[in-house]
Amino acid sequence: MRFHLIVLAIILSTVFPSCQKQWKPGMPLAKEKVKIGVLHISDPFTESAGYTYAHQMGIDQMQRSLGLADNQIIYRTHVDDTDSMNIESAMRDFIAQGVNIIIATSWGYMDACDKLAKEFPAVIFAHATGYKYNDSNFTNYFGKVHQARYLSGIVAGAKTQSNRIGYVAAWGTDNSEVTGGISAFALGVEKVNPQARIYVKVTHSWFDPMGEADAAKILIAAGCDVIAQHCDTANPQIEAERAGVWGIGYNTDMVMDAPDAVLTSVLWHWGAYYTFLLRSIIDGSFTTVPWYGTLKDGIVDLSPLNETTVWEPETIRLLQSERQRIEEGAFDVFYGVMETNDSRRIGTEGENLGDDEIRNKINWYYRTVNEL
Repeated sequence: MRFHLIVLAIILSTVFPSCQKQWKPGMPLAKEKVKIGVLHISDPFTESAGYTYAHQMGIDQMQRSLGLADNQIIYRTHVDDTDSMNIESAMRDFIAQGVNIIIATSWGYMDACDKLAKEFPAVIFAHATGYKYNDSNFTNYFGKVHQARYLSGIVAGAKTQSNRIGYVAAWGTDNSEVTGGISAFALGVEKVNPQARIYVKVTHSWFDPMGEADAAKILIAAGCDVIAQHCDTANPQIEAERAGVWGIGYNTDMVMDAPDAVLTSVLWHWGAYYTFLLRSIIDGSFTTVPWYGTLKDGIVDLSPLNETTVWEPETIRLLQSERQRIEEGAFDVFYGVMETNDSRRIGTEGENLGDDEIRNKINWYYRTVNEL
């Protein structure tokens, strides 16, 4: 009798494979079964710097670390993150090709992830920089880039001679990610140079190569002798070099693009997260708890100071001591009571702002910041 039951079970599992237990997020997934779809806002395969290129370097690092084959990762580039129909179409195309993990690298991909995660519960959606997630198959990831921004502000504040520092920004106070970075940068500038002021020119786009260059030109014409940025391309740094002023790069080390201008760059090492994500999916430990890495984790950092530039020993010592304070954990840049540029007071004496407030609620500029 037992023999007949075993035979029947084998027959049923062959004829009706749907009766077998299907994989779902949180269960181990064999490495050879992994198939990843990556959405990029621009084309990292024709770029050598910037936001998308930094993400691609992270994907490449993860692929090497885990030994994934090239055909296990497919890409869609130039997916405009304001085009909801095209975003959703790209994701559906991934799923039709058997993708079980979608990595969505730009802010505007968030709502499509949220929608399709409900429709496709056996696909994991990982979204960069956003705030939405669910409890089964949709997560978000980011890092405390304000920590590296603060350190870069110290560099800018120590180098400026005009005390006018420019900042090319993708968005204004409607976006906490950008505004938080600007305010952290301003706090770093003030630490070393209380007289300096930061002037922001907004492009109203994450990726606008010409707009980013034009914004830098406007800031330089306004007397700014250091150009920082929160935008995708190296164009602000290239314009800084052409004008003979300094620059602070972003995403990747932009000294390669403007070797005579770039003092340092705020870096993203996305491979730290992508390797963690894929390992958790493969070993079955995946959860949708948002991931928020730190300077100490290595997902954000500051590139080495430009060796062709003369640096005061005091600047180097201050950078080292402030990095140590951040990595020790008690000081997280937005500390104590801070005054905004519209005379509000933010924060509590002796305390850091909470992570949620830093990620989602810094819709204000520090008191030394103004938009042009």
